[in-house]
Amino acid sequence: MAAGVLALVLVTSITTMQAAFTRIDGARSTTLAGQILQGEMEKLRLRDWATISAYEAGPTTVALGQPFSSEAVTASRFSVSRTVETVRTDLRKVTFTVSWRSADGRTLSRSLMTYYGRNGMNDYYFNNI
Repeated sequence: MAAGVLALVLVTSITTMQAAFTRIDGARSTTLAGQILQGEMEKLRLRDWATISAYEAGPTTVALGQPFSSEAVTASRFSVSRTVETVRTDLRKVTFTVSWRSADGRTLSRSLMTYYGRNGMNDYYFNNI
């Protein structure tokens, strides 16, 4: 009887630990995806209007930036795409999307969107600093 109870306790604890490790991986991956998105937004903020207006409309695959590309595991799991839409002749909507495969095999993604305007705040900082 004691062996049966012990086996039940061990199986339950192993199952719980597996679920916990999956959740920890999910939290780490989501945090890393957020950091990748923030890095891409910062690089975008440092570009001028001529560069932004030259981006092709629609989705484009973007190379994973430093320091994320130097980590082999991160570089193989995460991919980044950029979607550019023309709102007006002097305004672009830019969306970055990070996709990855979770530990349990699901494909997940997170997105971050901004507007970039000609002579807007970002362009002003680029031209004056």
